[in-house]
Amino acid sequence: MPVVNRIADYAEDMKTWRRYLHQHPELQFDCHKTAAFVVDRLKEFGVDEIHEGIATSGVVAIINGQGDGPTIGLRADMDALPMQETTGLEHASTVKGAMHACGHDGHTTMLLGAARYLAETRKFNGRVALIFQPAEEGGGGAGVMVDEGIMDTFGIGEVFGIHNVPGLDVGHFYSKPGPIMAAVDTFHINIQGRGGHGAYPQETADPIVAAVGIVNAIQTIISRNHDTRDEAVCSVTMINSGSADNVIPDTAYVGGTIRTFVPEVQDLIHSRIREIAAGQAASYSVDAKVEIEVGYPATVNNAEKVDFAAEVAREVSGEAAVDPNTGMEMGAEDFSYMLNARPGAYFFLGQGEGAGLHNPNYDFNDEVSPVGASFFARLVEKSQPLT
Repeated sequence: MPVVNRIADYAEDMKTWRRYLHQHPELQFDCHKTAAFVVDRLKEFGVDEIHEGIATSGVVAIINGQGDGPTIGLRADMDALPMQETTGLEHASTVKGAMHACGHDGHTTMLLGAARYLAETRKFNGRVALIFQPAEEGGGGAGVMVDEGIMDTFGIGEVFGIHNVPGLDVGHFYSKPGPIMAAVDTFHINIQGRGGHGAYPQETADPIVAAVGIVNAIQTIISRNHDTRDEAVCSVTMINSGSADNVIPDTAYVGGTIRTFVPEVQDLIHSRIREIAAGQAASYSVDAKVEIEVGYPATVNNAEKVDFAAEVAREVSGEAAVDPNTGMEMGAEDFSYMLNARPGAYFFLGQGEGAGLHNPNYDFNDEVSPVGASFFARLVEKSQPLT
Protein backbone atom coordinates (compact mmCIF):
# COMPACT_ATOMS: atom_id res chain seq x y z
CA MET A 1 0.00 0.00 0.00
CA PRO A 2 1.72 3.25 -1.13
CA VAL A 3 1.43 5.30 2.05
CA VAL A 4 3.80 8.22 2.35
CA ASN A 5 7.19 6.68 3.13
CA ARG A 6 8.07 9.18 5.85
CA ILE A 7 4.73 8.56 7.56
CA ALA A 8 5.31 4.82 7.37
CA ASP A 9 8.43 5.48 9.45
CA TYR A 10 6.16 6.78 12.23
CA ALA A 11 4.08 3.60 12.44
CA GLU A 12 5.48 2.38 15.75
CA ASP A 13 5.23 5.85 17.29
CA MET A 14 1.63 6.12 16.16
CA LYS A 15 0.87 2.73 17.67
CA THR A 16 2.32 3.92 20.98
CA TRP A 17 0.30 7.16 20.90
CA ARG A 18 -2.91 5.37 19.97
CA ARG A 19 -2.61 2.74 22.67
CA TYR A 20 -1.87 5.36 25.31
CA LEU A 21 -5.01 7.23 24.26
CA HIS A 22 -6.98 3.99 24.31
CA GLN A 23 -5.91 3.36 27.90
CA HIS A 24 -7.01 6.86 28.98
CA PRO A 25 -10.45 7.57 27.48
CA GLU A 26 -12.39 10.71 28.31
CA LEU A 27 -16.05 11.56 27.70
CA GLN A 28 -17.92 14.37 26.02
CA PHE A 29 -16.30 17.80 26.53
CA ASP A 30 -14.05 16.56 29.35
CA CYS A 31 -11.12 15.66 27.07
CA HIS A 32 -8.52 17.73 28.92
CA LYS A 33 -5.93 14.98 29.40
CA THR A 34 -6.34 13.86 25.80
CA ALA A 35 -5.94 17.46 24.64
CA ALA A 36 -2.82 17.84 26.80
CA PHE A 37 -1.33 14.72 25.19
CA VAL A 38 -2.14 16.13 21.75
CA VAL A 39 -0.61 19.51 22.60
CA ASP A 40 2.59 17.89 23.90
CA ARG A 41 3.00 15.99 20.62
CA LEU A 42 2.27 19.10 18.55
CA LYS A 43 4.92 21.05 20.45
CA GLU A 44 7.41 18.25 19.78
CA PHE A 45 6.57 18.45 16.06
CA GLY A 46 7.15 22.21 15.94
CA VAL A 47 3.77 23.39 14.68
CA ASP A 48 3.46 27.17 14.38
CA GLU A 49 0.42 27.88 16.55
CA ILE A 50 -1.55 25.96 19.17
CA HIS A 51 -4.93 27.23 20.37
CA GLU A 52 -6.45 25.43 23.35
CA GLY A 53 -9.72 25.46 25.28
CA ILE A 54 -12.04 25.70 22.27
CA ALA A 55 -15.38 24.04 23.05
CA THR A 56 -13.94 23.46 26.54
CA SER A 57 -11.14 21.06 25.61
CA GLY A 58 -10.75 21.30 21.84
CA VAL A 59 -7.49 22.22 20.13
CA VAL A 60 -6.73 23.92 16.82
CA ALA A 61 -3.11 23.89 15.61
CA ILE A 62 -1.74 25.78 12.62
CA ILE A 63 1.11 24.71 10.34
CA ASN A 64 2.30 27.27 7.81
CA GLY A 65 3.39 26.18 4.37
CA GLN A 66 6.16 27.69 2.28
CA GLY A 67 4.11 30.38 0.58
CA ASP A 68 0.84 32.27 0.62
CA GLY A 69 -2.38 30.41 0.08
CA PRO A 70 -5.67 29.28 1.63
CA THR A 71 -6.21 27.27 4.81
CA ILE A 72 -7.45 23.68 4.73
CA GLY A 73 -9.00 22.14 7.85
CA LEU A 74 -8.47 18.54 8.97
CA ARG A 75 -10.58 17.22 11.84
CA ALA A 76 -10.27 14.37 14.34
CA ASP A 77 -12.63 13.63 17.24
CA MET A 78 -11.11 12.82 20.65
CA ASP A 79 -13.89 11.59 22.96
CA ALA A 80 -14.76 8.06 24.05
CA LEU A 81 -18.00 6.28 24.97
CA PRO A 82 -19.54 5.53 28.40
CA MET A 83 -19.02 1.75 28.08
CA GLN A 84 -17.07 -0.90 29.97
CA GLU A 85 -14.38 -2.47 27.79
CA THR A 86 -14.23 -6.28 27.58
CA THR A 87 -11.31 -6.80 25.18
CA GLY A 88 -8.83 -7.94 27.84
CA LEU A 89 -6.01 -6.33 25.84
CA GLU A 90 -2.83 -5.09 27.49
CA HIS A 91 -3.72 -1.57 26.35
CA ALA A 92 -7.37 -1.80 27.45
CA SER A 93 -9.05 1.16 29.08
CA THR A 94 -7.91 1.95 32.60
CA VAL A 95 -11.01 4.08 33.24
CA LYS A 96 -14.01 2.23 34.59
CA GLY A 97 -17.11 2.74 32.49
CA ALA A 98 -15.34 4.48 29.60
CA MET A 99 -13.66 3.14 26.47
CA HIS A 100 -12.69 4.13 22.94
CA ALA A 101 -15.32 1.94 21.28
CA CYS A 102 -15.62 4.09 18.15
CA GLY A 103 -11.97 4.54 17.21
CA HIS A 104 -11.58 8.21 18.08
CA ASP A 105 -8.22 7.30 19.59
CA GLY A 106 -7.25 6.16 16.09
CA HIS A 107 -8.67 9.27 14.43
CA THR A 108 -6.64 11.48 16.77
CA THR A 109 -3.53 9.41 16.09
CA MET A 110 -3.94 9.66 12.30
CA LEU A 111 -4.18 13.43 12.50
CA LEU A 112 -1.14 13.57 14.78
CA GLY A 113 0.80 11.49 12.25
CA ALA A 114 -0.18 13.88 9.48
CA ALA A 115 0.76 16.85 11.69
CA ARG A 116 4.24 15.47 12.33
CA TYR A 117 4.86 14.94 8.63
CA LEU A 118 3.44 18.29 7.53
CA ALA A 119 5.39 20.22 10.17
CA GLU A 120 8.58 18.43 9.12
CA THR A 121 8.25 18.69 5.34
CA ARG A 122 5.99 21.71 4.67
CA LYS A 123 5.59 20.77 1.01
CA PHE A 124 2.55 22.97 0.54
CA ASN A 125 1.47 26.60 0.31
CA GLY A 126 -0.98 28.34 2.60
CA ARG A 127 -1.82 26.81 5.96
CA VAL A 128 -3.34 23.72 7.48
CA ALA A 129 -5.60 23.91 10.53
CA LEU A 130 -5.54 20.72 12.60
CA ILE A 131 -8.84 20.43 14.49
CA PHE A 132 -8.93 18.12 17.53
CA GLN A 133 -12.56 18.05 18.66
CA PRO A 134 -14.28 16.86 21.86
CA ALA A 135 -17.85 15.62 22.29
CA GLU A 136 -18.74 13.94 19.02
CA GLU A 137 -20.57 11.18 20.91
CA GLY A 138 -23.41 13.44 22.01
CA GLY A 139 -22.86 17.08 22.79
CA GLY A 140 -22.15 18.24 19.26
CA GLY A 141 -18.62 19.43 19.90
CA ALA A 142 -18.13 20.20 16.22
CA GLY A 143 -21.08 22.57 16.32
CA VAL A 144 -19.72 24.26 19.43
CA MET A 145 -16.32 24.75 17.78
CA VAL A 146 -18.02 26.26 14.73
CA ASP A 147 -20.17 28.51 16.96
CA GLU A 148 -17.01 29.65 18.74
CA GLY A 149 -15.73 30.85 15.38
CA ILE A 150 -12.95 28.50 14.31
CA MET A 151 -13.80 28.72 10.62
CA ASP A 152 -13.54 32.50 10.55
CA THR A 153 -10.80 32.90 13.17
CA PHE A 154 -8.44 30.59 11.32
CA GLY A 155 -9.66 31.37 7.81
CA ILE A 156 -10.57 27.76 7.05
CA GLY A 157 -11.83 27.44 3.49
CA GLU A 158 -12.52 23.70 3.29
CA VAL A 159 -12.60 20.84 5.79
CA PHE A 160 -12.15 17.06 5.73
CA GLY A 161 -12.66 14.20 8.18
CA ILE A 162 -12.24 10.41 8.37
CA HIS A 163 -14.02 7.63 10.26
CA ASN A 164 -12.82 4.03 10.54
CA VAL A 165 -15.03 1.12 9.43
CA PRO A 166 -14.71 -2.40 10.90
CA GLY A 167 -15.51 -5.09 8.36
CA LEU A 168 -14.19 -3.11 5.38
CA ASP A 169 -10.80 -4.17 4.00
CA VAL A 170 -7.81 -2.37 5.49
CA GLY A 171 -7.03 0.79 3.57
CA HIS A 172 -10.22 0.84 1.52
CA PHE A 173 -12.08 4.16 1.35
CA TYR A 174 -15.66 5.09 0.58
CA SER A 175 -17.78 8.22 0.49
CA LYS A 176 -20.38 9.91 -1.72
CA PRO A 177 -21.40 13.38 -2.86
CA GLY A 178 -24.37 14.96 -1.11
CA PRO A 179 -26.00 13.48 2.01
CA ILE A 180 -24.01 10.56 3.40
CA MET A 181 -25.19 10.36 7.04
CA ALA A 182 -28.58 11.17 8.49
CA ALA A 183 -29.89 13.92 10.70
CA VAL A 184 -30.86 12.49 14.08
CA ASP A 185 -33.73 13.68 16.29
CA THR A 186 -35.22 12.13 19.45
CA PHE A 187 -38.88 12.19 20.39
CA HIS A 188 -40.42 11.90 23.86
CA ILE A 189 -44.16 11.41 24.42
CA ASN A 190 -45.40 11.64 28.01
CA ILE A 191 -48.98 10.41 28.46
CA GLN A 192 -51.04 11.46 31.46
CA GLY A 193 -54.06 9.31 32.21
CA ARG A 194 -56.02 8.38 35.34
CA GLY A 195 -54.98 5.24 37.10
CA GLY A 196 -56.92 2.81 39.20
CA HIS A 197 -57.60 -0.81 40.04
CA GLY A 198 -56.97 -3.23 37.18
CA ALA A 199 -60.29 -4.93 37.97
CA TYR A 200 -62.26 -1.71 37.34
CA PRO A 201 -60.86 -0.25 34.09
CA GLN A 202 -64.08 1.67 33.47
CA GLU A 203 -63.07 4.01 36.26
CA THR A 204 -59.74 4.89 34.65
CA ALA A 205 -58.31 6.64 31.60
CA ASP A 206 -55.74 4.03 30.64
CA PRO A 207 -52.41 5.53 29.41
CA ILE A 208 -51.11 2.11 28.34
CA VAL A 209 -53.89 1.64 25.79
CA ALA A 210 -53.18 5.15 24.50
CA ALA A 211 -49.45 4.41 24.30
CA VAL A 212 -50.11 1.27 22.26
CA GLY A 213 -52.34 3.27 19.92
CA ILE A 214 -49.68 5.95 19.49
CA VAL A 215 -46.97 3.36 18.76
CA ASN A 216 -49.10 1.56 16.18
CA ALA A 217 -50.03 4.81 14.46
CA ILE A 218 -46.42 6.03 14.36
CA GLN A 219 -45.62 3.00 12.22
CA THR A 220 -47.79 4.47 9.46
CA ILE A 221 -45.68 7.62 9.08
CA ILE A 222 -43.01 5.95 6.98
CA SER A 223 -45.36 3.52 5.22
CA ARG A 224 -48.20 5.93 4.41
CA ASN A 225 -47.18 9.58 4.83
CA HIS A 226 -43.70 10.05 3.41
CA ASP A 227 -42.44 9.59 -0.13
CA THR A 228 -40.68 6.22 -0.26
CA ARG A 229 -38.02 7.72 -2.56
CA ASP A 230 -36.72 9.76 0.39
CA GLU A 231 -34.90 7.56 2.88
CA ALA A 232 -36.08 7.94 6.47
CA VAL A 233 -36.46 6.00 9.72
CA CYS A 234 -38.82 6.60 12.61
CA SER A 235 -38.32 3.98 15.32
CA VAL A 236 -40.05 3.64 18.66
CA THR A 237 -37.37 2.37 21.02
CA MET A 238 -38.91 2.83 24.48
CA ILE A 239 -42.28 2.18 26.11
CA ASN A 240 -42.37 2.59 29.88
CA SER A 241 -45.37 2.28 32.19
CA GLY A 242 -46.84 0.37 35.10
CA SER A 243 -45.56 -1.11 38.33
CA ALA A 244 -47.99 -3.89 39.32
CA ASP A 245 -50.16 -6.45 37.52
CA ASN A 246 -53.40 -5.28 39.16
CA VAL A 247 -52.87 -1.52 38.82
CA ILE A 248 -53.64 0.66 35.82
CA PRO A 249 -50.99 3.41 36.03
CA ASP A 250 -51.46 7.14 35.76
CA THR A 251 -48.73 7.68 33.16
CA ALA A 252 -46.91 6.12 30.23
CA TYR A 253 -43.91 7.12 28.16
CA VAL A 254 -43.08 6.48 24.50
CA GLY A 255 -39.71 7.46 23.00
CA GLY A 256 -37.66 6.87 19.91
CA THR A 257 -35.41 8.14 17.16
CA ILE A 258 -35.92 9.89 13.81
CA ARG A 259 -33.36 9.69 10.98
CA THR A 260 -33.75 11.83 7.85
CA PHE A 261 -31.67 13.40 5.09
CA VAL A 262 -33.75 16.38 3.93
CA PRO A 263 -35.54 19.04 6.04
CA GLU A 264 -38.92 18.50 4.35
CA VAL A 265 -39.05 14.86 5.46
CA GLN A 266 -37.80 15.80 8.92
CA ASP A 267 -40.60 18.40 9.27
CA LEU A 268 -43.21 15.92 8.03
CA ILE A 269 -42.26 13.29 10.61
CA HIS A 270 -42.20 15.85 13.42
CA SER A 271 -45.68 17.09 12.46
CA ARG A 272 -47.16 13.60 12.15
CA ILE A 273 -45.82 12.51 15.55
CA ARG A 274 -47.47 15.53 17.17
CA GLU A 275 -50.74 14.98 15.29
CA ILE A 276 -50.82 11.26 16.06
CA ALA A 277 -50.13 11.79 19.76
CA ALA A 278 -52.85 14.43 20.01
CA GLY A 279 -55.40 12.35 18.10
CA GLN A 280 -54.77 9.13 19.98
CA ALA A 281 -54.81 10.95 23.30
CA ALA A 282 -58.21 12.42 22.50
CA SER A 283 -59.48 8.97 21.49
CA TYR A 284 -58.57 7.50 24.87
CA SER A 285 -59.39 10.54 27.06
CA VAL A 286 -55.80 11.12 28.15
CA ASP A 287 -53.31 13.94 27.65
CA ALA A 288 -50.10 13.55 25.63
CA LYS A 289 -47.20 15.97 25.60
CA VAL A 290 -44.65 15.64 22.78
CA GLU A 291 -41.07 16.88 22.97
CA ILE A 292 -38.77 16.52 19.96
CA GLU A 293 -35.06 17.11 20.47
CA VAL A 294 -33.46 18.22 17.21
CA GLY A 295 -30.00 16.66 17.07
CA TYR A 296 -27.16 16.60 14.55
CA PRO A 297 -28.09 17.70 11.03
CA ALA A 298 -27.47 15.48 8.02
CA THR A 299 -23.85 15.13 6.97
CA VAL A 300 -23.74 16.55 3.44
CA ASN A 301 -20.57 16.28 1.36
CA ASN A 302 -19.59 18.78 -1.30
CA ALA A 303 -19.48 16.93 -4.64
CA GLU A 304 -16.27 18.60 -5.88
CA LYS A 305 -14.50 17.90 -2.59
CA VAL A 306 -15.54 14.24 -2.72
CA ASP A 307 -14.09 13.93 -6.22
CA PHE A 308 -10.88 15.57 -5.10
CA ALA A 309 -10.50 13.52 -1.92
CA ALA A 310 -11.29 10.30 -3.81
CA GLU A 311 -8.41 11.08 -6.16
CA VAL A 312 -6.13 11.50 -3.14
CA ALA A 313 -7.41 8.23 -1.65
CA ARG A 314 -6.62 6.41 -4.90
CA GLU A 315 -3.04 7.69 -4.71
CA VAL A 316 -2.76 6.25 -1.21
CA SER A 317 -4.64 2.95 -1.59
CA GLY A 318 -5.12 2.31 -5.30
CA GLU A 319 -8.01 2.62 -7.73
CA ALA A 320 -9.80 -0.57 -6.68
CA ALA A 321 -9.79 0.40 -3.01
CA VAL A 322 -11.87 3.59 -3.38
CA ASP A 323 -15.64 3.85 -3.79
CA PRO A 324 -16.65 7.51 -4.24
CA ASN A 325 -20.37 6.85 -4.68
CA THR A 326 -21.56 4.58 -1.88
CA GLY A 327 -25.03 4.59 -0.33
CA MET A 328 -26.32 6.76 2.49
CA GLU A 329 -26.09 5.65 6.13
CA MET A 330 -28.65 6.16 8.89
CA GLY A 331 -25.98 6.86 11.51
CA ALA A 332 -25.31 10.48 12.47
CA GLU A 333 -22.11 12.50 12.80
CA ASP A 334 -21.52 15.99 14.16
CA PHE A 335 -18.92 16.73 11.46
CA SER A 336 -22.14 17.81 9.72
CA TYR A 337 -21.87 21.17 11.49
CA MET A 338 -18.45 21.78 9.96
CA LEU A 339 -19.70 20.77 6.51
CA ASN A 340 -22.61 23.19 6.93
CA ALA A 341 -20.07 25.93 7.60
CA ARG A 342 -17.55 25.09 4.86
CA PRO A 343 -17.37 22.83 1.79
CA GLY A 344 -15.61 19.55 2.39
CA ALA A 345 -15.98 15.81 2.57
CA TYR A 346 -16.26 13.00 5.08
CA PHE A 347 -14.63 9.68 4.16
CA PHE A 348 -14.77 6.23 5.69
CA LEU A 349 -11.62 4.11 5.98
CA GLY A 350 -11.63 0.32 6.32
CA GLN A 351 -9.79 -1.26 9.23
CA GLY A 352 -10.40 -4.95 8.51
CA GLU A 353 -12.26 -7.62 10.44
CA GLY A 354 -13.09 -7.19 14.08
CA ALA A 355 -15.81 -6.12 16.50
CA GLY A 356 -18.12 -3.39 15.30
CA LEU A 357 -18.30 0.19 16.47
CA HIS A 358 -19.82 0.84 19.91
CA ASN A 359 -19.08 -2.77 20.88
CA PRO A 360 -17.27 -3.51 24.18
CA ASN A 361 -14.86 -5.78 22.25
CA TYR A 362 -13.91 -3.14 19.69
CA ASP A 363 -10.32 -2.01 19.16
CA PHE A 364 -8.86 0.26 16.50
CA ASN A 365 -6.48 -1.46 14.05
CA ASP A 366 -3.09 0.27 14.30
CA GLU A 367 -2.23 -0.90 10.78
CA VAL A 368 -4.62 1.76 9.50
CA SER A 369 -2.93 4.78 11.12
CA PRO A 370 -0.29 5.36 8.40
CA VAL A 371 -2.99 5.09 5.74
CA GLY A 372 -5.22 7.72 7.32
CA ALA A 373 -2.27 9.99 8.12
CA SER A 374 -1.08 9.73 4.51
CA PHE A 375 -4.58 10.59 3.25
CA PHE A 376 -4.73 13.67 5.48
CA ALA A 377 -1.22 14.80 4.48
CA ARG A 378 -1.76 14.33 0.75
CA LEU A 379 -5.05 16.26 0.93
CA VAL A 380 -3.01 19.26 2.03
CA GLU A 381 -0.16 18.82 -0.45
CA LYS A 382 -2.46 18.20 -3.37
CA SER A 383 -4.98 20.97 -2.64
CA GLN A 384 -2.32 23.59 -1.91
CA PRO A 385 0.72 22.52 -3.98
CA LEU A 386 4.04 24.31 -4.14
CA THR A 387 4.41 26.26 -7.37
